[in-house]
Amino acid sequence: MLLIDTPMQSFQATAFEPGNSDFVAVDSSKMREKWNVFFFYPADFTYVCPTELEDLADHYSEFQKIGVDIYAISTDSHFCHKAWHESSDAVGKIKFKMISDNTFEISRSFNVLREGEGRSERGTFVIDPDGIIKSIEISCEGVGRDASSLLRKVRAAQYVREHPDEVCPAKWEEGEATIEPSLNLVGKI
Repeated sequence: MLLIDTPMQSFQATAFEPGNSDFVAVDSSKMREKWNVFFFYPADFTYVCPTELEDLADHYSEFQKIGVDIYAISTDSHFCHKAWHESSDAVGKIKFKMISDNTFEISRSFNVLREGEGRSERGTFVIDPDGIIKSIEISCEGVGRDASSLLRKVRAAQYVREHPDEVCPAKWEEGEATIEPSLNLVGKI
């Protein structure tokens, strides 16, 4: 089932949040009114995952400036997330919540669970303040994602939400020209 422009399913989970003295409860119903990025990855203590999470951590302040919360999600336990955060220089940069999906409920609802393995695919979901999925990126285990590209996609989704009569062309960056769809443009772009 295609998830674009559908509401995310409700869930509750436990997360490790750096800087917090205890594990935290995460409830999807409390994520409304903000933009959210769900960043699924296969497993803690692996090879490509820490490079992706470090890149995301390096861009985290930019996401925060535009009102976006980031959630890293894997099927590892919240205890494992904490141990990884404390033992890896790359993962130690993370300031956002690391959700444990050890019941597989969240991964299953976003169609990224590898059923036979109990791990998630590399899946990135941009979710608007109404809980609607606006962007999806899925890649194979050996191919890492780029946080700057994700940031551009979020900015474009935010722009389109605020300007519903405009669309963002390929490689659009904040402040650049957009397109106002019109019958007059058909065949002229």
